[in-house]
Amino acid sequence: MRNLITDVPGVLVGNAQDVRAATGVTVAVFEQGVVASVATLGGAPGSRAVTLLEPEMTRGVVDAVVLSGGSLYGLDAAGGVTSVLCAQGKGGTFGGITLPVAVQAILFDLINGGEKSWLNEPLTIRPPYWDLGREAARAASQDFALGTVGAGYGATTVNLKGGLGSASTVTGRGFVVGALAAVNAIGSATIGDSPYFWAGAYEQAGEFGGRGWPSQVPTEALQLRFKGQPAPVAATTIALVATDAKLTKSECKRLAIMANDGLARALRPVHAPNDGDTVFAAATGGAAESLGPAGEPPALTELGAAAADCLARAVARGVYEATALPYRNAVPDFRQRFGGR
Repeated sequence: MRNLITDVPGVLVGNAQDVRAATGVTVAVFEQGVVASVATLGGAPGSRAVTLLEPEMTRGVVDAVVLSGGSLYGLDAAGGVTSVLCAQGKGGTFGGITLPVAVQAILFDLINGGEKSWLNEPLTIRPPYWDLGREAARAASQDFALGTVGAGYGATTVNLKGGLGSASTVTGRGFVVGALAAVNAIGSATIGDSPYFWAGAYEQAGEFGGRGWPSQVPTEALQLRFKGQPAPVAATTIALVATDAKLTKSECKRLAIMANDGLARALRPVHAPNDGDTVFAAATGGAAESLGPAGEPPALTELGAAAADCLARAVARGVYEATALPYRNAVPDFRQRFGGR
């Protein structure tokens, strides 16, 4: 086990970033098409092709999930990913044409200090996201970096650098569950200005410092702090949870809804009006064990709880592993503030 979402067999992840622009793309590529759904609880989301993931829609299989910086400009990334998937022969065939499906969610990292030249010269400079999407898809593998990489490259939280995080676990019934998160939260992953993570209760093997929880949460740590005070600003944490269980699209929808609780366990506040918080859920169906008849609610409940715990851990790891951007007044990273373990 790598403690990464790629512990789920059939899931590969690739990252690509534009250092000068301080932005990037992360792609989860599935070796075989998977059943997937989505739950969006943020008030200002940006996405591509997510409506087809609703249980009542016809299409039931996707080939990749794209997480990207760049806000609406970042939606170009799925085009680059699709070109790679097509070359790999992934996707359905309609009238002799191969049509891969890459769904996507975006986060807002346009004012983090990077040089977004296409904003100043939109008719002459193309945003980098199509190329980043292609590069990330081509880099997809079982091993990948965390922190200031991919979609997490330009991400921040209210008080610390955000980043890309991942975690995995095995349920009591033997299903593998993993999470992948690009943490660009409107709020904080830590309890006030302390080195303790809100997700500390779910930490495994010291994966984000091993500090656990404080003996008592100070009153001042419960005072709300979030980006955009006094002026509003956009933020977003986007994520994917995956399992090797065999699920229907309706069951994936429930898994995505339950997994969103992981964001609430790891971030404060979350799902705000200017957030675009979106969580995808995918089921590869490769497990030897069956979930049981009609989804067997206890087994699906166990999967959902594991996905939420994994996502909370992935959020904390994304912040813990991040490195601050090299700009004046950049948000500090965790180690700058609190050191290592």
